[in-house]
Amino acid sequence: MEFLQQIIDFVLHIDKHLTEIIAQYGTLTYAILFLIIFAETGFVVTPFLPGDSLLFAVGALAAQGALNVWLFIVLVLIAAFTGNMVNYYIGRQMSARILTQGKLRFIKREYLTKTQDFYVKHGAKAVVIGRFLPIFRTFVPFVAGIGMMEAGKFTFYNLLGAVLWVIPFTLAGFWFGNIPFVKENFTLVVLAIIGVTILPAIIAAIRIKFQQKHT
Repeated sequence: MEFLQQIIDFVLHIDKHLTEIIAQYGTLTYAILFLIIFAETGFVVTPFLPGDSLLFAVGALAAQGALNVWLFIVLVLIAAFTGNMVNYYIGRQMSARILTQGKLRFIKREYLTKTQDFYVKHGAKAVVIGRFLPIFRTFVPFVAGIGMMEAGKFTFYNLLGAVLWVIPFTLAGFWFGNIPFVKENFTLVVLAIIGVTILPAIIAAIRIKFQQKHT
């Protein structure tokens, strides 16, 4: 519980915590940020790490001269891309074991078949849109691997999704993060970012539930 409280505090006051990290670690901050984004996208056990809010906050601090925004963008693009690739190939390894053993814990062969069918039809859309959905962002590449999405196709849309995610969020922070209202209400802005990115998933879930009730 204490760990969860620390994560929530870090996300809600991410600007202050990043300022402390920069003051303490200097240029090593780039490596820390790289690892955070890599882990958030690369391992299914770390979906709680900040993503959208981190990009926005770093952009705002970069506008103040604390970091080089373009160096950060390049490094985080690499982290986001490689993290997803690692997650994807972990999923593929899991899929191979399921095909060999018939099931893997709670994942049965029939679930795998449905997943594969889904990623044949909607894989590209899922990989790109998944970038903008907290929590889902961590699981989409893993499930794409489980579903044996074609590697070349996944790689292309993984790169496209990383570019569309990293650059706009970071530059939004760079351009708007130092507006007085935003600086004075940064926690509210972070909550708004989280809300806006989660909202589409909530709407989709409600729509699916509504359709199920009327079928």
